[in-house]
Amino acid sequence: MFRSASAFTSGRRRVAAALASGMLAFSLAGCGNAEPTFKGADITGTNLGHYMSMMDRSGHVRTLADYKGKVVAIYFGYTHCPDVCPTTMAELARVMHLLKGDAKKVQVIMISVDPARDTPAIVDDYVKAFYPTFIGLSGTAGQLEKTAKSFKVYYAKAPGTTGSNYAVSHSSRIYIIDQKGQARVLLDSTKPAKDIAHDIEQLL
Repeated sequence: MFRSASAFTSGRRRVAAALASGMLAFSLAGCGNAEPTFKGADITGTNLGHYMSMMDRSGHVRTLADYKGKVVAIYFGYTHCPDVCPTTMAELARVMHLLKGDAKKVQVIMISVDPARDTPAIVDDYVKAFYPTFIGLSGTAGQLEKTAKSFKVYYAKAPGTTGSNYAVSHSSRIYIIDQKGQARVLLDSTKPAKDIAHDIEQLL
Protein backbone atom coordinates (compact mmCIF):
# COMPACT_ATOMS: atom_id res chain seq x y z
CA MET A 1 0.00 0.00 0.00
CA PHE A 2 1.28 3.46 -0.90
CA ARG A 3 2.32 5.70 2.05
CA SER A 4 2.58 9.45 1.75
CA ALA A 5 5.87 11.22 2.38
CA SER A 6 4.41 12.82 5.52
CA ALA A 7 3.36 9.44 6.93
CA PHE A 8 6.83 8.03 6.22
CA THR A 9 8.49 11.02 7.94
CA SER A 10 6.15 10.67 10.91
CA GLY A 11 7.09 6.99 11.22
CA ARG A 12 10.77 7.78 11.20
CA ARG A 13 10.21 10.35 13.95
CA ARG A 14 8.42 7.76 16.11
CA VAL A 15 11.28 5.28 15.65
CA ALA A 16 13.86 7.96 16.51
CA ALA A 17 11.89 8.94 19.60
CA ALA A 18 11.66 5.32 20.72
CA LEU A 19 15.39 4.82 20.25
CA ALA A 20 16.13 8.00 22.18
CA SER A 21 13.84 6.87 24.98
CA GLY A 22 15.54 3.49 25.10
CA MET A 23 18.98 5.06 25.21
CA LEU A 24 17.86 7.35 28.07
CA ALA A 25 16.49 4.41 30.02
CA PHE A 26 19.75 2.51 29.48
CA SER A 27 21.71 5.55 30.63
CA LEU A 28 19.59 5.90 33.77
CA ALA A 29 20.00 2.21 34.51
CA GLY A 30 23.74 2.64 34.24
CA CYS A 31 23.61 5.53 36.70
CA GLY A 32 21.66 3.38 39.11
CA ASN A 33 24.31 0.68 38.99
CA ALA A 34 26.93 3.32 39.83
CA GLU A 35 25.41 3.99 43.27
CA PRO A 36 27.96 3.19 45.98
CA THR A 37 27.55 0.03 48.03
CA PHE A 38 29.09 0.20 51.49
CA LYS A 39 30.41 -2.37 53.94
CA GLY A 40 29.40 -0.03 56.76
CA ALA A 41 26.06 1.63 57.51
CA ASP A 42 24.86 4.19 54.97
CA ILE A 43 24.23 7.44 56.86
CA THR A 44 23.67 9.65 53.84
CA GLY A 45 21.36 12.55 54.65
CA THR A 46 21.90 12.46 58.43
CA ASN A 47 24.07 15.62 58.40
CA LEU A 48 26.20 14.18 61.19
CA GLY A 49 29.18 16.35 62.06
CA HIS A 50 27.86 19.59 60.62
CA TYR A 51 28.66 21.39 63.86
CA MET A 52 32.16 20.03 64.27
CA SER A 53 34.42 22.75 65.67
CA MET A 54 37.78 21.65 67.10
CA MET A 55 41.28 23.11 67.22
CA ASP A 56 44.40 21.96 65.38
CA ARG A 57 47.94 22.21 66.72
CA SER A 58 48.27 25.76 65.38
CA GLY A 59 45.26 26.92 67.36
CA HIS A 60 43.01 27.24 64.30
CA VAL A 61 39.40 26.12 64.64
CA ARG A 62 38.62 23.38 62.14
CA THR A 63 35.25 22.37 60.69
CA LEU A 64 34.29 19.85 58.02
CA ALA A 65 34.36 22.67 55.46
CA ASP A 66 38.14 22.87 55.85
CA TYR A 67 38.51 19.38 54.39
CA LYS A 68 36.18 19.62 51.40
CA GLY A 69 37.70 18.02 48.33
CA LYS A 70 38.93 15.03 50.32
CA VAL A 71 37.22 11.97 51.74
CA VAL A 72 37.58 12.25 55.52
CA ALA A 73 37.69 9.43 58.07
CA ILE A 74 36.98 10.68 61.60
CA TYR A 75 37.53 8.75 64.81
CA PHE A 76 36.96 9.88 68.41
CA GLY A 77 39.60 8.64 70.84
CA TYR A 78 42.36 9.76 73.20
CA THR A 79 46.09 9.31 73.61
CA HIS A 80 45.95 7.49 76.97
CA CYS A 81 43.61 4.86 75.52
CA PRO A 82 45.18 1.45 76.29
CA ASP A 83 43.94 -0.65 73.40
CA VAL A 84 41.02 0.28 71.12
CA CYS A 85 42.34 3.67 69.98
CA PRO A 86 45.87 2.60 69.00
CA THR A 87 44.45 -0.50 67.31
CA THR A 88 42.02 1.63 65.29
CA MET A 89 44.69 4.14 64.28
CA ALA A 90 46.98 1.30 63.18
CA GLU A 91 44.14 -0.13 61.09
CA LEU A 92 43.51 3.27 59.50
CA ALA A 93 47.22 3.47 58.64
CA ARG A 94 46.82 0.11 56.87
CA VAL A 95 43.87 1.61 54.99
CA MET A 96 46.12 4.37 53.66
CA HIS A 97 48.63 1.81 52.43
CA LEU A 98 45.86 -0.16 50.72
CA LEU A 99 44.65 3.00 48.95
CA LYS A 100 48.13 3.55 47.47
CA GLY A 101 48.06 6.63 45.22
CA ASP A 102 44.51 7.52 46.28
CA ALA A 103 45.68 8.01 49.87
CA LYS A 104 46.50 11.62 49.02
CA LYS A 105 42.78 12.21 48.48
CA VAL A 106 41.95 11.05 52.01
CA GLN A 107 42.28 12.77 55.38
CA VAL A 108 42.19 10.78 58.60
CA ILE A 109 41.35 12.79 61.75
CA MET A 110 41.27 11.74 65.38
CA ILE A 111 39.28 14.00 67.72
CA SER A 112 40.29 13.71 71.35
CA VAL A 113 37.60 12.97 73.93
CA ASP A 114 40.12 13.86 76.67
CA PRO A 115 40.80 17.60 76.24
CA ALA A 116 42.08 17.90 79.83
CA ARG A 117 45.18 15.85 78.96
CA ASP A 118 45.26 15.96 75.15
CA THR A 119 46.28 19.34 73.81
CA PRO A 120 45.95 19.72 70.03
CA ALA A 121 49.73 19.27 69.69
CA ILE A 122 49.79 16.13 71.83
CA VAL A 123 47.00 14.39 69.93
CA ASP A 124 48.47 15.49 66.59
CA ASP A 125 51.88 14.05 67.47
CA TYR A 126 50.17 10.86 68.62
CA VAL A 127 48.32 10.20 65.36
CA LYS A 128 51.28 11.16 63.17
CA ALA A 129 53.23 8.32 64.79
CA PHE A 130 50.82 5.99 62.96
CA TYR A 131 50.81 7.81 59.60
CA PRO A 132 52.45 11.15 58.74
CA THR A 133 49.40 12.82 57.16
CA PHE A 134 46.99 12.00 60.00
CA ILE A 135 45.62 14.99 61.90
CA GLY A 136 44.77 15.21 65.59
CA LEU A 137 42.25 17.75 66.90
CA SER A 138 41.32 18.75 70.43
CA GLY A 139 39.87 21.84 72.10
CA THR A 140 37.90 23.05 75.05
CA ALA A 141 35.37 20.96 76.93
CA GLY A 142 32.64 23.07 75.31
CA GLN A 143 33.96 22.51 71.80
CA LEU A 144 34.15 18.77 72.39
CA GLU A 145 30.61 18.64 73.79
CA LYS A 146 29.21 20.46 70.75
CA THR A 147 31.22 18.39 68.27
CA ALA A 148 30.46 15.04 69.91
CA LYS A 149 26.75 15.90 70.02
CA SER A 150 26.89 16.73 66.31
CA PHE A 151 28.25 13.24 65.59
CA LYS A 152 26.04 11.60 68.26
CA VAL A 153 29.19 10.34 69.99
CA TYR A 154 29.12 9.14 73.59
CA TYR A 155 32.03 9.81 75.95
CA ALA A 156 32.38 9.91 79.72
CA LYS A 157 35.27 10.16 82.14
CA ALA A 158 35.65 7.06 84.31
CA PRO A 159 36.97 7.31 87.88
CA GLY A 160 40.67 6.54 88.37
CA THR A 161 43.09 6.07 91.23
CA THR A 162 44.26 9.69 91.08
CA GLY A 163 43.04 12.94 89.61
CA SER A 164 45.09 12.51 86.44
CA ASN A 165 44.91 8.74 86.17
CA TYR A 166 41.60 7.88 84.57
CA ALA A 167 40.06 6.28 81.51
CA VAL A 168 37.48 7.71 79.14
CA SER A 169 34.64 5.54 77.91
CA HIS A 170 33.63 6.49 74.36
CA SER A 171 31.93 5.38 71.18
CA SER A 172 34.25 3.51 68.86
CA ARG A 173 33.07 4.27 65.35
CA ILE A 174 34.67 5.58 62.16
CA TYR A 175 32.74 8.26 60.26
CA ILE A 176 33.38 8.57 56.53
CA ILE A 177 32.68 12.02 55.10
CA ASP A 178 32.52 12.56 51.34
CA GLN A 179 34.34 15.22 49.33
CA LYS A 180 31.42 17.63 49.73
CA GLY A 181 31.56 17.44 53.51
CA GLN A 182 28.54 15.15 53.90
CA ALA A 183 28.48 12.17 56.29
CA ARG A 184 28.05 8.99 54.23
CA VAL A 185 29.22 5.90 56.12
CA LEU A 186 29.44 4.71 59.72
CA LEU A 187 31.81 1.82 60.44
CA ASP A 188 32.56 -0.09 63.60
CA SER A 189 36.22 0.32 64.53
CA THR A 190 36.60 -3.47 64.44
CA LYS A 191 36.05 -3.51 60.67
CA PRO A 192 39.15 -4.72 58.80
CA ALA A 193 41.23 -2.27 56.79
CA LYS A 194 40.06 -3.74 53.48
CA ASP A 195 36.41 -2.97 54.29
CA ILE A 196 37.21 0.59 55.37
CA ALA A 197 39.29 1.10 52.22
CA HIS A 198 36.44 -0.29 50.11
CA ASP A 199 33.95 2.25 51.46
CA ILE A 200 36.40 5.12 51.03
CA GLU A 201 37.05 4.09 47.42
CA GLN A 202 33.30 4.24 46.73
CA LEU A 203 33.45 7.98 47.42
CA LEU A 204 36.62 8.89 45.53
